[in-house]
Amino acid sequence: MRLQLANPSTHPRIATLPFARRLDDWDLPDMHGVPGLHRHVVRLIELGDISYVVKELPDDLAMREYRLLRELAEDGLPTAEVVGVVTGKPDDDDGMLITRHLDYALPYRSLLSGRGLTIPYLGERLLDALVGLLVRLHLAGFFWGDCSLSNTLFRRDAGALSAYVIDVETGARYPTLSDGQRRLDLQIATENVAGGLLDLQAGGRLTADIDPWEVSFAIEERYSRLWAELTQPDEFDANEFFKLEQRLERLHELGFDVEEMEIVSTGDGQQMRFVPRVVEHGYHAERLRALTGLAAGENQARRLLNDIRGFGAELQDRTGSTLPENVVAVRWLDQRFEPIINAIPPDLMSKLEAAEIYHQLLEHRWFLSEEARVDIPLGAALQSYIDDVLVGAPDEQVHLPEPTAEIPVITMEPSWSDDPPAPDAARDR
Repeated sequence: MRLQLANPSTHPRIATLPFARRLDDWDLPDMHGVPGLHRHVVRLIELGDISYVVKELPDDLAMREYRLLRELAEDGLPTAEVVGVVTGKPDDDDGMLITRHLDYALPYRSLLSGRGLTIPYLGERLLDALVGLLVRLHLAGFFWGDCSLSNTLFRRDAGALSAYVIDVETGARYPTLSDGQRRLDLQIATENVAGGLLDLQAGGRLTADIDPWEVSFAIEERYSRLWAELTQPDEFDANEFFKLEQRLERLHELGFDVEEMEIVSTGDGQQMRFVPRVVEHGYHAERLRALTGLAAGENQARRLLNDIRGFGAELQDRTGSTLPENVVAVRWLDQRFEPIINAIPPDLMSKLEAAEIYHQLLEHRWFLSEEARVDIPLGAALQSYIDDVLVGAPDEQVHLPEPTAEIPVITMEPSWSDDPPAPDAARDR
């Protein structure tokens, strides 16, 4: 038997698990089932302050998924952190894949059941997150092959949701994807999302304002719109460079940066064509990390950066001088963000991520100020937020919803052994 660890110094206790036994035979004190529909046996294991997900599957699939997850993570794509893989077990038993549980992540069943997890326009938020994830994977040349709500986790992100891929055993990586491959992946996503939502609806667990067919049919339109914004060339007159700035601003608002621009003359030189070379999503998150060292979701980062700018304006009013952005950010971290987070009772910090708590506090202060018709200081709004919002919020660090009663679905095995159809084959389908 072979245990291969991706980062052994960070996860030393993994080696203490009884990998020689089948996962169904494990009997550990801090072990939980993972609700939902799974092709394989899956368990959540708590070791100290870190939780892991262990999945049992054949050696070749385990190694394949281990490699793909590492590649995706190295490229900065949103996925679960792969920890290790077990192969070569005695008696030809299946291998095991170990990933770190994504803290503060919510499965779609918890989100869409509407039980204590209130997010405005939930169906829209979830759809945008899933489409954004699929576009990001396709830009990186990754064919998912099984895009579904079951294979995705969601995290709160300043009023929106961010999506993370957690199951890639049917995926494959290419330098680029053909239009045929993208269309096939999109078709699979549409069918799987419809099936997942209909299962929830049949089990009486889907919120009434979400129509499974309406949501699934909207996937292709939203995908096409986002893909075009990120990849299509733009033409403008030679004296209309403001249109170039507008396009760049739209890309930044979507959270993408442009690695390089290709601007070429067309015809008689009176027309210009802008071809974007988009780099990975995370423009605001990377900016926040560079200024403060904080890790946050893209929308959370955008909100915190706005607060830093507002804090800088307050400093300028008080001092009469304009400070560099990096100085403002350090003072904001020292004088505003860290005191607020340190004031949260320790037993409530597992409710939400620190960046999400701060975002929700800003929202809460805004509502209090609207009600009082006067600006409420952030510190004054803190206790009200703790008592009225945070205390009653569910604990989301390790979220284990009750098993649901959806009708079972029959899953088809992939029609390929190792890789999905090559570009030409996918294009023909």
